[in-house]
Amino acid sequence: MKRTGFIGGSDCVKIMQGNWLELWQIKTGRTESEDLSRNIAVQLGVWTENFNLQWFEQEQSAVIINHQYEYAKQIGSVPVKGTVDGMWNGAIVEAKHTNAMNSMENVVEYYMPQIQTYAHLAKADGVWLSVIFGNNKWESCFVRYDEEYFNSMWAVVSDFWGYVVRDQEPVGIDIPSLSTDNIQIDNMVKRDASKDNAFVDAAHTYIEHEEAARVFGAAKADLKAMVGSNEREVYCDLLTVKRDKRGALRITKRK
Repeated sequence: MKRTGFIGGSDCVKIMQGNWLELWQIKTGRTESEDLSRNIAVQLGVWTENFNLQWFEQEQSAVIINHQYEYAKQIGSVPVKGTVDGMWNGAIVEAKHTNAMNSMENVVEYYMPQIQTYAHLAKADGVWLSVIFGNNKWESCFVRYDEEYFNSMWAVVSDFWGYVVRDQEPVGIDIPSLSTDNIQIDNMVKRDASKDNAFVDAAHTYIEHEEAARVFGAAKADLKAMVGSNEREVYCDLLTVKRDKRGALRITKRK
């Protein structure tokens, strides 16, 4: 596929990752985009896409429509194209296949520029990600469209496109780090509590006593394990381990 003359969803990912020079060379026709026909990870995703979407339909009791629907639109000064895997209930459905050690959080973070671009193009509420991890795990989540994030991201994309239009090589580009904390994922957001004194104080206390708590828990388990099934109480000068009427063991310090 010829990759000049527009910005696509995967291009937005590269732009926000800072891969401007490589992408600029492709968009200005200086180099060809990478041939992915022998990239096993990419081709595996292509071959498992239909199964992935069918599994999503099964697990979500969904009926996906508009398979491989292409959107083309001018957003500000930038011509944009995006092909979505499908639609369901006013939202996009995107199928992804990743390695078994990856996490849904990492997948969402990586594809966020593409997710928000596709949602904007389709005027969708958001994007369902249907993700296969390795060959034995599947998960899905709903990422809501966030206009504030999109507008901030698009300022960066528009800046990149300016270099393409001017045929000016991008050098020394500083990419802003955009927070995704306020973007709803399955109707939940993140919160940075770095300036919440109560939270930070509790966090310090947790870290300081984490090892002591681990040692305490291990000793508690060891003491209970040393009580025989026919013993109602085992004690020493420091503490006693008693069995109650329900059979549960309770440890009490001796006065």
